[in-house]
Amino acid sequence: MNSVEKRAILGVGGIFALRMIGLFMIVPVFSVYGDNYAHATPFLIGLAVGIYGLGQAIFQIPMSLAADKFPRKPIIFLGLILFAIGGIIAANATDIYEVIIGRALAGSGAVSAVLMALLADVTREEMRTKAMATMGLTIATSIMLAFAFGPLLVGSLGISGLFWLTAGFAVLAMVLLLVVPTPLRVLKHNLDNKSIGEQLATVLKIGDLNRLHIGIFALHLTMTAIFVILPHQLSEVMGLSVRQQGLVYLPLLFIGFAVAIPFIIIAEKKRKMRQVFLGAIALMTASLVILALGSQVGVGIIFGLLLYFMGFNLLEATIPSWISKRAPVANKATAMGLNSSSQFFGAFVGGAMGGLLLSQPNVLAWGILAFIMGAALLLIIPIAQPPYLSSTTVTIPKNINIQDWSRQMLAVDGVDELVVMAKEQVAYLKLDKTQLTDNSRQQLSSLAQSPLDI
Repeated sequence: MNSVEKRAILGVGGIFALRMIGLFMIVPVFSVYGDNYAHATPFLIGLAVGIYGLGQAIFQIPMSLAADKFPRKPIIFLGLILFAIGGIIAANATDIYEVIIGRALAGSGAVSAVLMALLADVTREEMRTKAMATMGLTIATSIMLAFAFGPLLVGSLGISGLFWLTAGFAVLAMVLLLVVPTPLRVLKHNLDNKSIGEQLATVLKIGDLNRLHIGIFALHLTMTAIFVILPHQLSEVMGLSVRQQGLVYLPLLFIGFAVAIPFIIIAEKKRKMRQVFLGAIALMTASLVILALGSQVGVGIIFGLLLYFMGFNLLEATIPSWISKRAPVANKATAMGLNSSSQFFGAFVGGAMGGLLLSQPNVLAWGILAFIMGAALLLIIPIAQPPYLSSTTVTIPKNINIQDWSRQMLAVDGVDELVVMAKEQVAYLKLDKTQLTDNSRQQLSSLAQSPLDI
């Protein structure tokens, strides 16, 4: 990776980590501490936890539609402001309804898809799976750290203190946004004359993108349900307290990711993304079957959970990269917004379903989750391999009009997308090598004023 890509991953990864830790620290402790709020009932406590996911599911799409029409960074900044204000409202809450309002407002700052689109803008095609895999690890690790540290901190800070931390993390995320390079996206097709309906329709017509939405929905439904069901089973079967359970999740997560890394590399380098993707869903289905059959013993829980984390990391790493490859260039954020909405709606449904499954026998609870993941596999099997385009980095010539130069670049046969970072004086070209001719190669080299390795 070059310095621009490393800086982008550091900034975007840091923003994701701060948001996820701030969100999930509340989850393992709120069911206990939520009783201290006025008017609290079990249903309202559950609603206070889940309303964030519902808010994210609703607002991902409008935020992403806006990000395909306007610069991405101001939209991300707005989302972080809403996230911070929501945390402040919840921190000052005295009754459960105020907490619900704060969590809902925080959820309306739905910028996960816009962040992914921004990262895709500033990373080359060959580096994108690696970048998205890093984001997947960051997100998964942040969730695990939140589950580990939430119970440790609530004793000294109280539930209000955790909400204040959420607001503080949002402010730190705004600072990190300044680290991320600011790209100038130059597209062959302008969106200015496209209605929102046309913009959505363009993406919804692509069947393979819809299959990816099904995959992320099932992934986060099962993951959220697992973390509702699992704490009780770890306590009953292995005698672990909530505080000790975080120490179980972390090593399993890292082992699962270490095992997944070679398959992530194979998916990109060997162009086996479809095979690896379907294999990961099958692995997660198998892990849930193992949990259904072996959750009465500690070994069964640990082994099933390890397999689940392997598949989880593979899907978290490949889905964003796949969308960035398959989505129309001008609708990248919209496609990622639909995917993020599916993700958070899956988390919302999974939380509610997990609560219902708590009262069911273990075999039935895990069996239902295995059925859901297996059904998702059957729906996704027809998916085709994503398009594999190449990219190259170009140093922008000095003393030129960047807009004119960009239009000349896009007019060359085989150039699919151009992302310009004027401050860094570099541009990324996404190329379809099947359309490149000797003449177009000469044109590109002439415009770049240097030979290109294409």
